[in-house]
Amino acid sequence: MADSKTLPQDADEQIVRLRQALVQNAECGTTHYNLAVALIGKQEFAEAENVLHDAIDCSPTLAEAYVQLGGLCLQRGDIEGCFRFNQRATKARAGFAEGYANMGFVLLQLVDGKNAKEDEEKVDKAIKNLKKAIIHNKNFVQAYTTLGTAYFMKGLVEEGVKANLQALSVEPRFPIAHNNLAVAYLELKDYKQAIKHCDIAVDLGFEVNPSLLDELAQHRDA
Repeated sequence: MADSKTLPQDADEQIVRLRQALVQNAECGTTHYNLAVALIGKQEFAEAENVLHDAIDCSPTLAEAYVQLGGLCLQRGDIEGCFRFNQRATKARAGFAEGYANMGFVLLQLVDGKNAKEDEEKVDKAIKNLKKAIIHNKNFVQAYTTLGTAYFMKGLVEEGVKANLQALSVEPRFPIAHNNLAVAYLELKDYKQAIKHCDIAVDLGFEVNPSLLDELAQHRDA
């Protein structure tokens, strides 16, 4: 761990330091990547995108750079671009869990209700990618909850419950999992468990849908 006295005071200082490092060594992909992350923190997205491409040119296996490019695509509404960059991340580094999880997430966003068969294929592909993410990182909490969402979308509520319970086995105070379980248990008419997980989600600061709160209010002290 670096000595606290050597750490930059703020993002501007960090950016200056990284630019100076690139003057000395313009072929360091990691330095380009760190500069891009700092620029993203300053919301200087256009320059960050260029720097990320520089990072990949220097270090083609730098999977994190592809993921960041995918995030920039998602920010501007280019969902398919986000998928492509995350797919490239998994090709750049075998077993890169974050890339698989992000592909799963993106595929679920592409479900639009226009073609039932295509939507089902997207959900199935999402499940496949999310399972790969979990294989490569068994503590990937977000992958479990997104997998749960995919199961819910297929009507497999009990499988979705299992996925979210797995998330809680890793991180017991993960609010999204508690919210998801509240919704699932309500559908299963297990009102006691639904109320329990809803209350935990609220206590953890999660913005629970008001309609869920209203629905569960009818079953409190029943």
